[in-house]
Amino acid sequence: MKNYFKYLPVLALGFVACEPELENPIDEPGFYSGGEADFTNYVALGNSLTSGTADGALYITGQQNSYPNILAQQFETVQDTDGFDQPLVDDNVGGLLAGGNQIVSNRLVLAVGSDGNPAPVVYDGTPTTDITNILSGPFNNMGVPGAKSFHLLAPGYGDLAGVSAGTSNPYFVRFASAPEASVIEDAIAQDPTFFSLWIGNNDVLAYATSGGTGEDQTGNLDPSTYGPSDITDPNVFASVYSQMVTALTGTGADGILINIPDVTSLPYFTTVPNNALDLDAETAANLTGFFQAVAGIFAQGAIQQGVPVEQAQALAAQYALTFNEGPNRFLIDVPVSETNPLGFRQMTEDELLVLTIDQGALAQGYGSVVLTPEVMQVLGLLQQGGQPSQEQAQLVLDAVSGIDDEDALDTSELANIEAATNEYNTTIQGLAQANGLAFFDARAKLIQVATEGIPFDAGVVTSTFATGGAFSLDGVHPTPRGQAIIANGLIDEINSTFNATVPKVNIGNYGTITLSNEVQ
Repeated sequence: MKNYFKYLPVLALGFVACEPELENPIDEPGFYSGGEADFTNYVALGNSLTSGTADGALYITGQQNSYPNILAQQFETVQDTDGFDQPLVDDNVGGLLAGGNQIVSNRLVLAVGSDGNPAPVVYDGTPTTDITNILSGPFNNMGVPGAKSFHLLAPGYGDLAGVSAGTSNPYFVRFASAPEASVIEDAIAQDPTFFSLWIGNNDVLAYATSGGTGEDQTGNLDPSTYGPSDITDPNVFASVYSQMVTALTGTGADGILINIPDVTSLPYFTTVPNNALDLDAETAANLTGFFQAVAGIFAQGAIQQGVPVEQAQALAAQYALTFNEGPNRFLIDVPVSETNPLGFRQMTEDELLVLTIDQGALAQGYGSVVLTPEVMQVLGLLQQGGQPSQEQAQLVLDAVSGIDDEDALDTSELANIEAATNEYNTTIQGLAQANGLAFFDARAKLIQVATEGIPFDAGVVTSTFATGGAFSLDGVHPTPRGQAIIANGLIDEINSTFNATVPKVNIGNYGTITLSNEVQ
């Protein structure tokens, strides 16, 4: 992760500590009821959100505070259960090894630098979790980090031999019952009495976190041809999701289905504002003058190439950008086209920058103009009424430094994400209703976290990066406190659907982020 200093307020060390327990469940036998649900053998299926991943990695504390583990603990207050086993990793470092060689990076921690500013850094520790050490299951938490919907049905998704080729998943390798097994097969084999299913996030999130560099595969019904950052066709999603629900309910189990959040509720996409080009009056005037020069150079070149004068001037007008004192929006690269031959424009209000953008580069002109002495010389020539050579004119055009595709989500990419997410969520809610299952609207809950916050006895949990309490340092995965919010939301829906009275947890009893000297 790159420089976060500008957008990360200084934190008090006490922020990361858990508040004292203020509420306790009633321990009287029979006070709580499972209603019409049987929680004897609860199995959770999903991806990294289900596994307990946080801070960009899977580590023990995150797993112990996963929403499935919190749920399982609350189910035990209702009835005797068979327990809840998780495929725990070996440490809190977070990396993965394969035959002693590290294949997955360590977790992020918050480190306070010598200047007193906090920032996420990769934890400097030695991981001990080796995927060649196969665990003996079965495991109730079947969350597999990185899994997309169709991966849960794929035989061989836990085959060690396929990891290097990308055909299998190193996390599932650790706890698959056999190399040829699928996630859904291993879940069904446990004969669950109750299940939760939260899958589909990565079917669109991988595209989003890549800045939309993948492809929208809508219309392509063959997921074997998809790239890792592609959007899954909604019909493919509907087919595989329906198969999973049919398989799970076929055992007689009750369960709860969880929908897909909106990416704009995640701090990964909302932390770095796209109008953070903060200019004083002189710099704003200079940038305005620079882009007037760009427009003039383009118009002259187009006319020389035979473009009619009026057409050339109309095309050039879009590059005569104006800047004001104060916040201004960054420039973004777009595909070169007949209507935008230079391939850049200013960002619109709704477009997003990713958390991992190099903010040091932004301070040096990335997203606006990188001025070199040679460029300044050409600008001086233009101010004096001189005529630059073709090479000099190109230097000015090349000084424009729009933000690259992988660092931003533009209007069309956001539209692709929204369309797919909406169709996935329609499928999920429809299958919940058709099968008498509980349904949790995670999308609405995380929007509430982002817009209003979730109050608790010691404050309010928000989605603000690092300080809000809901999200870990990767900007995507919940903290333990965020996991507790999800667990409580699930409990509300389970109680409502199955006439149960499972008690909720006090979210203040769950921690947030961790300093580098307090990895636990």
